[in-house]
Parts: sequence; C-alpha cells; structure tokens
Amino acid sequence: MDWEWIQPLLSDTTWIGLAFFLGLGAKLLGLPPLVGFLVTGFALNALGVSGGDTLQKIADIGITLLLFTVGLKLELKTLMKPYVWAVSSIHMVLVVAVFGVSAMVFAAWGAPLFTGMTLKHAAILAFALSFSSTVFVVKVLEDKAEIKSQFGKIAIGILVMQDLAAVVFLAASAGKVPTLWALTLFLLVPLRHVFFRLLEKSGHGELLALFGLALALGSAEIFELTGIKGDVGALVVGVLIAHHPKSSELSKTMLSFKNLFLVGFFLSVGMAGNLTVTAAVIAIALVPFVFVKSALFFFLLNRFHVRSRNSLLTSLSLNNFSEFGLIVAAIGVSNSWLDPQWLVVMSIALSLSFLVAAPFTRRDESLYRRYRNFWLRFQSEARLPEDHSIDTHHATIAIFGMGRVGTGTYDRMQNRHGDTVVGIDFDAEQVKYHLEQGRNVLRSTPSDADFWEQLRGQDRFELVMLALPNLEANLSALEQLRVIQFAGRISATARYPDENEILLEAGADSVFNIYAEAGTGFADHIEEVMQN
Repeated sequence: MDWEWIQPLLSDTTWIGLAFFLGLGAKLLGLPPLVGFLVTGFALNALGVSGGDTLQKIADIGITLLLFTVGLKLELKTLMKPYVWAVSSIHMVLVVAVFGVSAMVFAAWGAPLFTGMTLKHAAILAFALSFSSTVFVVKVLEDKAEIKSQFGKIAIGILVMQDLAAVVFLAASAGKVPTLWALTLFLLVPLRHVFFRLLEKSGHGELLALFGLALALGSAEIFELTGIKGDVGALVVGVLIAHHPKSSELSKTMLSFKNLFLVGFFLSVGMAGNLTVTAAVIAIALVPFVFVKSALFFFLLNRFHVRSRNSLLTSLSLNNFSEFGLIVAAIGVSNSWLDPQWLVVMSIALSLSFLVAAPFTRRDESLYRRYRNFWLRFQSEARLPEDHSIDTHHATIAIFGMGRVGTGTYDRMQNRHGDTVVGIDFDAEQVKYHLEQGRNVLRSTPSDADFWEQLRGQDRFELVMLALPNLEANLSALEQLRVIQFAGRISATARYPDENEILLEAGADSVFNIYAEAGTGFADHIEEVMQN
C-alpha cells in the first residue's frame, strides 16, 4: 500500500498516540515502554512514514533535558575514581580494537557495506559501537530508583566519560572549534549562586518546572552560540547546581517533562532511514557484540576492585548500543567515511540492543543471586572503601529507604523501641547525613544478596519496613526476602491504591498507603494536640 497520499493528513501527534498503545503493549509484556516506542518508529518507517519537524524538536529537547537531569545527579568525585575514568577509557580502547579488527575482516571477505572499508573507517564504526545508551540506562535506573546506588553511580560516571569522548569527536570531525566567546562560559561558576537564589524562590509548583526548562534549554542555546555542543551546556549547568538541597526536587519535577520529550527521540530512532534486508541482517549480526562489551565491563570493574554484584549490575545496565553512536555514524556518513546505510544499521542495532538488554536489566538481581558463586570467582580480594563490612548491632527492626517517609518512621520507631532500630539506604550522601544526625544508618539495599550473606548468623530482624521510592524497588526487596526465607514480618509502603494488592501478593504482611493514610495521620495529630 502506498502511504504517501495519506501522510500529509496525519501529524506527529498521531505517531505519539500510536506510541502510547505500543508502549502500553510493551509494558503489559513486562518490557520497558520505550521498547514499544522504538517498535512504533520502525513500523512507521516500514510504511514509508517519516517524522516531521515537531517530532525532531521534541527528540532534541528530550536529549537536552536528559543530560540536564543527569548533571543534577552527577557527583564529580565519582568521575575521579579509577574504576570510572580508567575503566571507561580502557574499555573504549579495547572495544574499538576488537570491533575495528572484526570490521576489517568482514571487509576482506567482501561483506556488504564493509567492502572498501579502510582502517580509519573501521575505527570510526567501532568507535560508534563502543558507546552505551545514556537514555536507556538513566531511564532504567530511574524506574528502579537505583540511580544513586553504588552501581548506578558507576554506570552514570562511565556514560558521562563516554559522552565527553563523543563530544570531542564531534568537535574534531566537524573541524569546529569554540569561539573566543566560549571563555565567558567560566562566568557560569560564580553565576551559580544566582541560580541557587532563583531555585529557592521558585517554590514547588509550575515556577520550579519552568525554571528547570529555561535553565536546561537556555544553557544549551548559549553553549551552541559559543561553538560548543548545546547538550554539554545542559549537563554542565546541571552539575553546577547539583549540590543545592533543592536540586533533587527539581530533578523529580523535570522527570515527567523529560520522559514525555524522550518519546520523540525513540520514535525518531526508528525513522532514521530506509529499511533494507541487508541493513537488517547486519544489524542483527551486530547485536551479540553487546555481550562482548558487557563482559569487558564486568572483567575490568572486577580488576579495579568493584564488588562482583556491582560489576555485574553495572555491566548489564551498559549492555546496549547508544544514541551517541547514531550521532557518530551520522558524522561518518556526512563526511563520506561510511555508507549511508550504516545509519540505518545503527538505528536497528540500537533498538534491538534495547530489546535484548531490557529482560537482563529487569532481572539483574535474580541473575546475581542465582549464579552468585560463579560471579564471585571473578571478584578481587581487595575491597573498595565503599564496600565496608556490615554490622547491624543486633537490631530487630530494619527500615529500608531513609527518605522523608523512612526518616519519619525511623524516628518514631526509635523513640518507641530504642537502639534496636536500624535504617538502611543505598545513597551514600543520605547515609552520611543521617549518621551526622545521630541515627544508626547503614549503606546497603534489601535486594543485595551480599548484604544478607554478610548478616548470616548475626541477623535478628523481626520486622522489616520497606519505605523504598517506588513499587519496583519494593518488589525487588520482597523477592530477596522470599529467597532468604525471611521469617519475620514485612510492612511496605505504597503510593497508589492498585499497588496494595500487588505488594501483598508479593509477600508483604501489611501495606501502608502514604497518600491515603496522610489524612488519617493528620487527623490523629490534631486530636492529640487538642487533648494536650
């Protein structure tokens, strides 16, 4: 069927609506919705439909907001760790070498699209394939509320190092150097105090969201004007205000906007070029290489003394190709270094890598628990300072998740039961803050099999209270508690009514809906005050 005659009658809004239904279908199948968005793009591509200017603008804004929110959560000291900068650098060199040599072998065989490829062209293609997807990894970590976990920070740090390498390549390949006006960008450092003030005055509603949008998009535009890629500007400004106490709230406020605009990006990936049988076959053949990348990450992280669990979870998070690879491929095509069909190949391979990675990232903890003895064979005997031993001091009540709800729960339980209460959180900054406040808080997560193994023989928990950020995190914790056959009582928090039954079926003895019960708690508080 020739769809060209009907295409003008349809708009980008139509594609977004179709993405909703396919995204919903992916979710019902247990896959991230973004898989459905990618399938939408390829389906429309196969029908000869291409995205319009609106869709492309939405995609560009989505990437800018993504890097801005990454900056809000980035800790520069993490980038200085050898297991981040050294691992990412060594990994990139090894991948370029392995993939480059493989490409030259295929070129010698006369394989389609490889014919006539020089060593320089093979290196560029390998470089494009060496990246992992910032969009995919950040989305998955946010959905699982693990972006501030140790392995989450390592993964983000490696992604940032890769993104910086991509930016250097883009600047060098375009022969474009920053203008002298780029020196004025250093004024952003003292200007961050102005940003702090505006952030404090923005409140908690629409002004805060508008401030975030203006800051992200405005900084990107300013960097573009000085000859530096705009997305770098969004990342830099995000880092500049990351240490403000309200940056976390700003990040959460921007979450919905970022997710909405990223839909455009995933749709545009599928519409990147004309689909051919040759491109599809080569793309499918490239997908197994993501496991080579993942295995290299796992091996290198272990060599740099990262725990095998964190090495595995980081590696599985990075087990994909990247949207930056598409950008690198596009530069290669524009400079006649690569055949135009390579852009289509990269688009298909990127999408398929997401399909392959999704089940592994969803079941990463289960994969570690099931084959724990095997993974431990690769673990270095040396330990990082962050991986100190755990001692609960024979606590009988454990509260997992020390955010606002968890902190309030800890204080009330500690008043009633004394030092028999322990708080547990995977965010190092949160743990440090609570320790300074005099609370007994440890750094770990209930889904970590190593945590429970360390406690074997000293664990006396009679009550576990889950105050974790979302349903996915609570379910992961409940699964681990089932695995160790926890005999005590388990109470979990929920945010929506439909989560209550899910948590109860997963093993929780009781569920507290923090929104539904807020009114009851408020009324009880007023009655208590009036009686006094």
